[in-house]
Amino acid sequence: MSNNKKKNLTPVQQEYQAFQDEREVKRPVVRNCLKAFFVGGVICLIGQAIQTFFIYNFDFTEQTAGNPTVAVMIFLSMLLTGFGVYDRLAQFGGAGSAVPVTGFGNAVISAAIEHRTEGFVLGVGGNMFKLAGSVIMFGTFAAFVIATIKTILIQWGGL
Repeated sequence: MSNNKKKNLTPVQQEYQAFQDEREVKRPVVRNCLKAFFVGGVICLIGQAIQTFFIYNFDFTEQTAGNPTVAVMIFLSMLLTGFGVYDRLAQFGGAGSAVPVTGFGNAVISAAIEHRTEGFVLGVGGNMFKLAGSVIMFGTFAAFVIATIKTILIQWGGL
């Protein structure tokens, strides 16, 4: 807290603030960042291996192998979430498991699993894309804006 806010506190509030500061659990920020970095790196390494598999075993280029790679990564994260493995990985790795595209798959399937008791249509279907829907909408809108800017620059800028 800043000094101005501490000055405005009553003596009882200041005493409680000191009591709280003594007992507050200090988070291991550096350790958590390192775990997130390594978990995210391992997920990206797996994605790179899948992309390399598509390039060398099928007729994909580096540019065209991205779509099936993303689909496989999302499918794997959904499968691992269904078996409860991804949740333990996310608990260990934090944002390292949420930031890659696998976090999207986890968000979609977690909502579906959570609401399955309400039925397939109203429960799973109605709640599956609550979180993921905004991600899809933002991605679609951002792609539209970027494509519009690129088109304007190419037409008027002669790039």
